Amino acid sequence: MTPAEPQGFDYVGYCIRPPSEAYSILIQATLGCSHNKCTFCGSYRDKRFAIKDQATLERDLAFAEQHCRRQDRVFVMDGDALIMPMKRWEWLLTQIRERLPWVKRVGAYANAKGVAMKSDEELKRLRELGLGILYYGVESGHPQVLKEICKGSTPEKLIRQGRRVKAAGINLSVTVLLGIGGAQRSLENARATGELLSAMDPDFIGALTLMLLPGTSLGDKALAGGFDLPDAASMLAELREMIAYTNLSGGLFYANHASNYLPIKARLPQDRERTLALIDHALAGKVSLRPEWSRAL
Repeated sequence: MTPAEPQGFDYVGYCIRPPSEAYSILIQATLGCSHNKCTFCGSYRDKRFAIKDQATLERDLAFAEQHCRRQDRVFVMDGDALIMPMKRWEWLLTQIRERLPWVKRVGAYANAKGVAMKSDEELKRLRELGLGILYYGVESGHPQVLKEICKGSTPEKLIRQGRRVKAAGINLSVTVLLGIGGAQRSLENARATGELLSAMDPDFIGALTLMLLPGTSLGDKALAGGFDLPDAASMLAELREMIAYTNLSGGLFYANHASNYLPIKARLPQDRERTLALIDHALAGKVSLRPEWSRAL
């Protein structure tokens, strides 16, 4: 008896991926986020963390094998898929290599806890099997801000685990959040985050602008008057300060997410002065900003 052809990918809830993975094959290997305590994040509140069974992933791979021959990247979801046990990762990456041989790169989200649970040898093994990039949620380099948003990590741990990813040969794309320190700590947070990024030296940085979500702890705190979100000009000034304090060996700094007021793409250090000048022009009203109605997560 011939098995029935898979009808589509098995997706539960929202499928969240980085903008750069817009055309990737999305394999939901885990549900939700194992941490799921960050005060600003509402992405996985509707899901209890779980690792999907192998049979489900086999059906997804069979569907991709049949219908996704034009996509040459795979993104493994959900929020911190790296936390899967090493045996499951080895199986999945081997299956992708064997069944989807046209795929050139596999990526996933990661946090410091997930990276720390893999040895140096295991990270290198994942790279050998095709894991080419990890999207690493840092949000801030300020120790008090990290504590207040319940990130579950410190600047030192974030730097250490990020360096381990790079040492394994895996591209490191770091996400930071403009405005996460509030209006009172805006520039202070920018400087601390720039210093963390300099110490980590990632391949890519994606700066998003905080948008408060109803139902999240931080959103509720803001409604109660306990958190002041920086205005557009202050967000730009924070972005400027962060770039001024970020020294990379040649990484790309992006602030072109739909949440940002001013699209930025710069290679640092080469484009630093040009980028700072562009932000200065925007602060002086000489460059148009993205209107509020068009900003989104």
